[in-house]
Amino acid sequence: MQFLRGDIAGRSAPLRPPWALAEALFTTRCTRCGDCIDACPTGILGKGRGGFPQLDFSRGECLFCDECSGACTPGALRKAPGRAPWTLKVSLAAETCIAYHGVECRACADPCESRAIRMRPRIGGVALPDIDLSTCNGCGACYAPCPVQALRIQPLRCEETA
Repeated sequence: MQFLRGDIAGRSAPLRPPWALAEALFTTRCTRCGDCIDACPTGILGKGRGGFPQLDFSRGECLFCDECSGACTPGALRKAPGRAPWTLKVSLAAETCIAYHGVECRACADPCESRAIRMRPRIGGVALPDIDLSTCNGCGACYAPCPVQALRIQPLRCEETA
């Protein structure tokens, strides 16, 4: 299956629920019971590779409600005071985004409650999305509404923090 997803070596880490432990510890602790999946009110959790819970932002967004970690009795998901739910952030493929091709679109910016995506006006052209990574919480609200799948939700890379 990894081959069919383009991940021949299995190097792409799946997107885990909020407050998941580090991948190696997560897969050790997680019993694949599905309680976190059942507890998710937006239905963005599903069974992924090996039966472990995995995020699917095409289904909706994360509300950071803590229902999944509250249902996780093995402790693979642990919400702790001051600990961020994850390092996920949105990125944009400008070559795919229809606004960059002259089509008026605000599908990603409108559902963004944190206002991490704003539409930057341009003289003589349509507004373009501008992403502020410092305010993006990685909730995924912007992902499903995008008509051309120009957005990616992925862990923040170290060079992006500089």
